[in-house]
Amino acid sequence: MMRFADLFSTAGVHPDRLLGDASLEGMVADSRKASPGCLFVCMPSPSGDTHRFLDDARERGAVAALTHTDAGCERAWDLGMAAALVRHEGKTFAEALARLCKAFFGDPSGRLRLVGVTGTNGKTTTAWVMRDALEALGVPSAYLGTLGYKTGEGKLTLENTTPFAVELNQCLADAVASGIQGFVMEVSSHALEERRADGLEFDAAIFTNLTQDHLDYHGTMEAYEAAKWRLFSDLPATAGKPFRAAIDADDPVGARWLERIDHPAVSYGVQSGSLRGKPLRVTVESIQMELSFGERVVPVQVGLGGLFNVQNTLAVAAGLLALGYSLDDAATALRAAKPVPGRFEPVRNDLGIGVIVDYAHTPDALEKLLDAVRALEPRRVITVFGCGGDRDRTKRPKMARVVSERSDLSVVTSDNPRTEDPHRILGDVVAGLAQGSEAVTIVDRKEAIFEALRRAQPGDVVVIAGKGHEDYQIIGRTKFPMDDRKIAREALEALA
Repeated sequence: MMRFADLFSTAGVHPDRLLGDASLEGMVADSRKASPGCLFVCMPSPSGDTHRFLDDARERGAVAALTHTDAGCERAWDLGMAAALVRHEGKTFAEALARLCKAFFGDPSGRLRLVGVTGTNGKTTTAWVMRDALEALGVPSAYLGTLGYKTGEGKLTLENTTPFAVELNQCLADAVASGIQGFVMEVSSHALEERRADGLEFDAAIFTNLTQDHLDYHGTMEAYEAAKWRLFSDLPATAGKPFRAAIDADDPVGARWLERIDHPAVSYGVQSGSLRGKPLRVTVESIQMELSFGERVVPVQVGLGGLFNVQNTLAVAAGLLALGYSLDDAATALRAAKPVPGRFEPVRNDLGIGVIVDYAHTPDALEKLLDAVRALEPRRVITVFGCGGDRDRTKRPKMARVVSERSDLSVVTSDNPRTEDPHRILGDVVAGLAQGSEAVTIVDRKEAIFEALRRAQPGDVVVIAGKGHEDYQIIGRTKFPMDDRKIAREALEALA
């Protein structure tokens, strides 16, 4: 229980207006989740004025509102709610909300061993395996990111890789209440730019790499990098905990960051870094490698396939070292790692055809994925892929070139077309195919997967890229059921 007016003084936030007072029993940013006694936060949104949800929140029992316009503040007061105004100017509202959430939920991140993972590729695998590793070391832990929210009790789906501040702090508070001690979360560039994770007390953060993605949002690679860098600069600078980083020294951006970071950092890589990894044997389902740190060298086997997962394994090991664990602890923990849904996930069959479903949807991720498949020395590589609609168009021909140069047959199809014309998207993709490469274009994704597997022969590997764990396809603004893994099994059964 907390009084509305007291919340602002506790958080050190000075609202532009403060009308009335109320006793608060909860805090939400979705009017559909409002309950008696709660504070409703009207989040600024480019898609519309969220103050229109004040009536709904009030009907469900909200007693106070945080608003960002004078009109919104007046509307909340007219509805009989206590109201505060923090104008949406620059980052003012987001920064105020971060402090309010921290105060209202009792600083939950400060009571957890919190690890953030950011980068273009490898975030999900690294964060997922990091949670498994902490569990293996006796630390009850949770994962939050692209795959949802997962503890040892199960998994829930989330709308965003990194939720907005209210939902995120509620999740952290629930984790503390349920006995969770370790919390590993993906921290997206959107979340960092929008200050969703500001105010969180990170013990460590892991950087995987930086390649082209999300330029539709950030505009330039420089802005994209600057957003990621905040996790290693701005956030720890305002935190009360000691902070350590784990940074990929093989990545050019990571190498630059290691020279400028103001906090202790563990560098890692195959070619560079204080923690080195040497792959000995890599298959579809496992990696055998050596880890070396200082004078110590230890062997480790991880239940993840593909050469690119060597780097993800190293990222986890470096994160554990940053948290203060020994190299032996890291090796022991990595042996307990489990496969990550939709990441180099094999679809097993008795036809002698390798089938791999993977989330890769950037030029760099596809390059690493297909190079890892080629390293397995298959007879042929057949790749099914597409590009998302309403997203960065400049990467479409680049993805096509990467796939066509590394595949014996490219099957170009739809990903999540969203509100774009699928034929236009495929036109952008086809323009980038390497001259002379073999390719077919099939708009319907299910038909494309069936055709790829129909053409496959024993010894071939069929890669189905782009959607991974997703069990839906977004056409227009609607999510339709679709799971690449399920479709692949259906196609394989039809061939048996």
